[in-house]
Amino acid sequence: MKIDVLTLFPEMFSPVTRDSMIGRAVDRGILDIRLTDIRDFSNNKHNRADDYPFGGGGGMVMMADPVFGAMEHVNARGRRVIYMSPRGRILDEEKVRELSQLEDLVILCGHYEGMDQRVLDYWNAEEISIGDYILTGGELPAMVLIDSVARLIPGVLGNENSALDESIYSGLLEHPQYTQPREYRGMKVPEVLTGGNHKLIHLWKLRESLVLTKERRPDLFRKYIARRNDRDSEGNRIFDKQERTVIDEVAGSENKSSSRGK
Repeated sequence: MKIDVLTLFPEMFSPVTRDSMIGRAVDRGILDIRLTDIRDFSNNKHNRADDYPFGGGGGMVMMADPVFGAMEHVNARGRRVIYMSPRGRILDEEKVRELSQLEDLVILCGHYEGMDQRVLDYWNAEEISIGDYILTGGELPAMVLIDSVARLIPGVLGNENSALDESIYSGLLEHPQYTQPREYRGMKVPEVLTGGNHKLIHLWKLRESLVLTKERRPDLFRKYIARRNDRDSEGNRIFDKQERTVIDEVAGSENKSSSRGK
């Protein structure tokens, strides 16, 4: 995937694009992330890229001309353009999956009080938010978007299945994890995880994920247990009898009444 990022602060991206998982994917040619400084396209001798808003109001607004120059520099016409904005659609699993299928993306980072609307209209920018709160600029949200999308691109993660097994993508929050030593300061790793019975381990992880999801994300929990009796394209149940038993036990009365007679 080729990603062009247009920003007033390209240096903020170096730790993300150079190191860790993203950096390794760039080194292997799986990701091509290019940073463009919007100030480089300012016609102002001080490289200003903002001015006071028409109609009054606090703060400054990013001017159209420098952004247009940066967009033309990366040949953004006809490409998918994302503007990181608190008024945009929330970045969720569905949107991350959609974006991960693209081969080409332009991410525009706003700053100050926002962007001249003519930029968004002309370049047909899609506005995306990472949450119902305000940040000082679009750089951090852009990093979140890049990281979340990159994880689903084949070859980025060492384990191809790990992204889909993790919290949210599996439909449940992730179960607790443990590693060496088996006992630390009187706290022991659950015995089932060290017993070698893979079926019991799977059921333990399912139960723990269900309990956590029911407590913290009841919306996801209800959606997950509604699939209790679903079947795949060949008519086979997606959950076996033991899995359905675990689901019923965690769901309690919430699910038992709906599953009777099925």
